[in-house]
Amino acid sequence: MDNVLSKNHLVTIFEVSGSVLAMIYALLIASNTGNEILGFSLLLVSALLFAAWGYLDKRWAFFALQFFYASSAIIGLIRWS
Repeated sequence: MDNVLSKNHLVTIFEVSGSVLAMIYALLIASNTGNEILGFSLLLVSALLFAAWGYLDKRWAFFALQFFYASSAIIGLIRWS
């Protein structure tokens, strides 16, 4: 039985979309072009996607690391608001 939203499919979606958002976040912050709010918002979404991936794949250290990234994103959003 092929479930469209199987665990493996969800993991791939979370992994790829989280990675793309993290790359865009890094470019926005490094460019110093005034897009910090957008960048930190993308970091927060990326951390949530990675946390979902870590949870589904039972990668507990990776899952826990996302709390650090999410906290960093929230601090960035507060600081640049």
